[in-house]
Amino acid sequence: MTKAVDARVAKARRIGKILDDRYPQPPIPLLHDDPYTLLVAVVLSAQCLDSRVNEVTPKLFALADTPQAMAKLTVEQIDAIVRPCGLAPTKAKHIRELSRLLVERHGGRVPKTLEELEALPGVGHKTASVVLVQAFGIPAFPVDTHIHRLAARWGLSSGKNVVQTERDLKALFPESEWARRHLQIIYFGREQCPARGHDAKECPICSWAAPRGSAPDASPVARRRP
Repeated sequence: MTKAVDARVAKARRIGKILDDRYPQPPIPLLHDDPYTLLVAVVLSAQCLDSRVNEVTPKLFALADTPQAMAKLTVEQIDAIVRPCGLAPTKAKHIRELSRLLVERHGGRVPKTLEELEALPGVGHKTASVVLVQAFGIPAFPVDTHIHRLAARWGLSSGKNVVQTERDLKALFPESEWARRHLQIIYFGREQCPARGHDAKECPICSWAAPRGSAPDASPVARRRP
């Protein structure tokens, strides 16, 4: 292990302690009752605030909260409810079709493998990772906008793309920590380390972790991907 890698591991450990102090038991931000409702909520969260998704899903799940029930709805019925989330026509089609395939291929249950999840309409790598780690406790480190930019801002990853960021964070944090680190970094980014107008000198992490000469407001930001 090189000195540079040693330094990043030590930095990650110090960041982890700060995150544990501030968010010892971070809650899952999307309202859900089971793996299926979490899957639908995560699909809806693409390029949409979690708070808005949480306003929409109770109405949707009151109408259909199982793959069997959702598959019986029309795309137009789903679209009418999820419209506030944006990209509604596409998301409605995906939700109905993935529900139909869950019934057809998986007996109405959400699969527990990355490959099977990613084979569903509207389910990309990040969405599949969220479901695995948050619904089933299977180790995964989903990378969203906040995690991507903060990993770069803190010098934990090059920030070139979300694939590299995920690989770097998995190498720096123990597998047993991935579930909570994923949520902790999201909350920290939203509440204490915004993309714009951030005073790095006052930040409990950026004040010492950000590489010298870096400009927090210019941190790379990846578009939210399903």
